[in-house]
Amino acid sequence: MTPEFAGVLPSQDILKLASSGRILSTLPLESRQVQPASLDLRLGRTAWRIRASFLAGQRMTVGERLAEFGMHEIDISAGAVLEKGCVHLVPLMESLALPRGTHAVANAKSSIGRLDVFTRCITDFGTDFDRIEDGYRGPLFAEITPRSFSILVRPRLCLSQIRFRRGQSILDDDELRKLDSEFSLVDGRARIDNGLEFSVDLLPANGEPAGYRARTNAGLLDLGKTDHYEPSEFWEPVYSENGRIILDPGTFYILVSREAVSIPPYCAAEMVPYIAMIGEFRVHYAGFFDPGFGRSAFGGERSRSVLEVRCHEAPFVLEHGQGLGRLVFERMAEIPDVLYGSEIGSSYQGQGLRLSKHFRQIDRQGEPEKSKAMKF
Repeated sequence: MTPEFAGVLPSQDILKLASSGRILSTLPLESRQVQPASLDLRLGRTAWRIRASFLAGQRMTVGERLAEFGMHEIDISAGAVLEKGCVHLVPLMESLALPRGTHAVANAKSSIGRLDVFTRCITDFGTDFDRIEDGYRGPLFAEITPRSFSILVRPRLCLSQIRFRRGQSILDDDELRKLDSEFSLVDGRARIDNGLEFSVDLLPANGEPAGYRARTNAGLLDLGKTDHYEPSEFWEPVYSENGRIILDPGTFYILVSREAVSIPPYCAAEMVPYIAMIGEFRVHYAGFFDPGFGRSAFGGERSRSVLEVRCHEAPFVLEHGQGLGRLVFERMAEIPDVLYGSEIGSSYQGQGLRLSKHFRQIDRQGEPEKSKAMKF
């Protein structure tokens, strides 16, 4: 029998969980769902508009809470609109019967975070968002709150993903420094303090925008369409002045990290925002980095991190090079059979400043090209 190692479970182990009945689904899993270190979760056929976000708590199921806070049921089988500013709950097609010793964490997919769609996973008897306890058996639900744009959804769309873990495998700073010396995690000096620090780039080359700001009265966005929407219908460019911008309260921004990162095939990473004391804003809704992301050692290009930033109560001055968060690295239980990249249809390998895949892109490799500049 193959020994079980601690760490994040790779794609081949995710498939084993499914084949052994540890991951259950109302429809068979699709190959597109299985990522190098995570599984995409599909929306079911029904959504509920709810009065408020909630957790089930230690003594209640999500269904029991829904009886308290549910407002009306929505059939999304033919497509339905989830309105901006409203909280919705959608049962997912996948459910779990995890073995003892295996727990999980969920997160919004990168494309969904870039749309300012606040998506979190909740469970029966759960006391935390996005955290699935060791040995959990039961259904999964997605709480969905579109913040900037109303969205059109259908069954089988994947808005969130789940990562499975055995034990604890987070690298401490000494281990991370050793990994950096062997692999060169960033294109420059790695700043390591409770993880790999990253900062914001507000000095783009050639007069390009430093980022994009969501328009307040944009139209409906169909999540099933890719490379479809004209960016100017939903976004306006943001230009820095002397390497700084002022974030407006209640406004959502797409920015980019100064550092370009590369994730080794035997590690996974998760983006963690800095503590709130550094400023009145939230950074990054979607934080999984798969093995092979930006992998220069395997023929790819390092990739910069796209930052999803929402300012809160007061205007805030953001300056070039300001630290915004860190990457926490974990060991994989095994190297995945497939790595992040174009070979499996990954959307953001080699990226620079980039909107989600739903929009016509500046370019396909990372740095803006004049011939493909967005029209605003």
